[in-house]
Amino acid sequence: MLTLDGLDVWRGPSQVLHNLDLEVKAGEIVALLGANGAGKTSTLLTISGLLRPRGGRAVLSMDGREHDLLRLAPDRIVAAGVAHCPEGRQVFAGLSVAENLRMGAFLRRDGEVASDLAEMGDLFPILRERAGGLAGQLSGGEQMMLAIARALMSRPRLLLLDEPSLGLAPQMVDRIFDVIETIRGRGTTVLLVEQNAGMALEIADRAYVLENGRITLSGLAAELAEDARLQEAYLGLAPAGEGA
Repeated sequence: MLTLDGLDVWRGPSQVLHNLDLEVKAGEIVALLGANGAGKTSTLLTISGLLRPRGGRAVLSMDGREHDLLRLAPDRIVAAGVAHCPEGRQVFAGLSVAENLRMGAFLRRDGEVASDLAEMGDLFPILRERAGGLAGQLSGGEQMMLAIARALMSRPRLLLLDEPSLGLAPQMVDRIFDVIETIRGRGTTVLLVEQNAGMALEIADRAYVLENGRITLSGLAAELAEDARLQEAYLGLAPAGEGA
């Protein structure tokens, strides 16, 4: 579904992605792991058209058609089937919950937006209860649900999720990860950026590890979870043979 090939991306004077190769297949959850500053968010911003690389390719393949994402404006990328749920939620605090959800459907002209609003209420019952309230009055976890639901209102085929567990209580993190699996089960492919490597690897099919803008590890999530380098760096486990 998505192929990134040799991406070189700069932010100001600094190169943040170096010859990045990454692939996401239809129906997968793919985790992109790494420390702060590794280039994870820059990768998603590039896919969304909010950063423009100096070199490489980004191709979205759907229904026998290929879309060159580097030639499309961000709104056209959304129309092609990609939605981005950004780091920090970025809900519209002064708008109601329902208005935030409708903003996610701003490119759609069909008559099914109302039914999709009802569907988001089924997926996130708290959003139905708070539909008329201001988004800025929601808790952090509720705002995360709203940000995901807003992204889903565009009916994406590929959902980019940036740090959905950031700053949330453990119980809410469990709920958010359950929702991610539900989203995949309903037919939406997910590229998940997440610092909680353990939970990300539990639900992902495959994973990549970014360090300083370069992919250093990749493979099946279950296999990477057993990799000593990843365990030491991201799961807080000591290498085999070391004492406590």
